Amino acid sequence: MRIPIAQSFLRRSRFAAHTLVETLLAVIIFALVVAGILAGYVQANRFAEWSSMSLAAQSYALQGLEQVRAAKWDLSANPVADDIPAPTNYTQIDVMDVPQTGQPIYVTNKVSLTQITLPLNSAQLRMVRSDCIWTFRLTGQIFTNTVISYRAPDKA
Repeated sequence: MRIPIAQSFLRRSRFAAHTLVETLLAVIIFALVVAGILAGYVQANRFAEWSSMSLAAQSYALQGLEQVRAAKWDLSANPVADDIPAPTNYTQIDVMDVPQTGQPIYVTNKVSLTQITLPLNSAQLRMVRSDCIWTFRLTGQIFTNTVISYRAPDKA
């Protein structure tokens, strides 16, 4: 009785293994899944780096705007105090304050101040524009972050 059970077990075990084609398909599917996960990780890392650089550039643009807004412009003073007369354009070049390895990333901050003419000269108004130009180091593409605001004279 033991012999027929052993023979039927041997016959079934021959067909229970995976074939080479099934194993290759499983390996290919696994490789595709891992490649997709790695591609997603790399893209997420790239987007996070771009976001950090863009936020740093926006901060530099705001810094240029705040420098102009902090300047004294008092029409009631004698003589009139105007630290930055309009029209004015100036450029600042600085290293981007983002942690990175390799060469530093430079940003160019262009600030312009333009006099706005209002009807009947009822009030004085100036437009302040700050453009921060930076290069994304992974692609070499140039981006510009811009901030525009208006400024009136200081009140006494």
